[in-house]
Amino acid sequence: MRGDHTSEAETLASELDTTFPLMTVVQKYRLPAVRAAIALQRKDPGRAIELLQLPSTMELATAQDDSGILSGALLPVYLRGQAFLMLHDGNRAAAEFQKFIDHRGLVGNFPLGAMAHLQLARSYGEAGNKAKAKAYYQEFLNLWKDADSDIPILKQAKAECATLQ
Repeated sequence: MRGDHTSEAETLASELDTTFPLMTVVQKYRLPAVRAAIALQRKDPGRAIELLQLPSTMELATAQDDSGILSGALLPVYLRGQAFLMLHDGNRAAAEFQKFIDHRGLVGNFPLGAMAHLQLARSYGEAGNKAKAKAYYQEFLNLWKDADSDIPILKQAKAECATLQ
């Protein structure tokens, strides 16, 4: 969530909850992920981890939306990784982001698949493993080698990688 759109997200989550009270994917996967993202926006990683316990039982499933497309596959994993990073627990964060790397078939072209490389680099950096951090920064930078050089996240990744020299 960019900016402070948490109240809008809460309203939409409430509407989803009311509209789809019996839809398992909504109740046990999507709503906890939305609420965890809200918790992260509010700098409450402990709450996010708590909310993401339920989806962890189905995060490697291949649930599809009405269009038959995997959408948001492994989103709770990514959010959990972010929560562990916020708690400065690099090892547990790395374990979560590694799931993205290990399950490319579930990730498909979901944008967070590429971002998982960057988050994995940050996780290893947090854990003090500079060699692995540098390797994953390089993987991320390689994935983004054709991107516009002025994209903020790319500039930030390059700067973070440079500090590992």
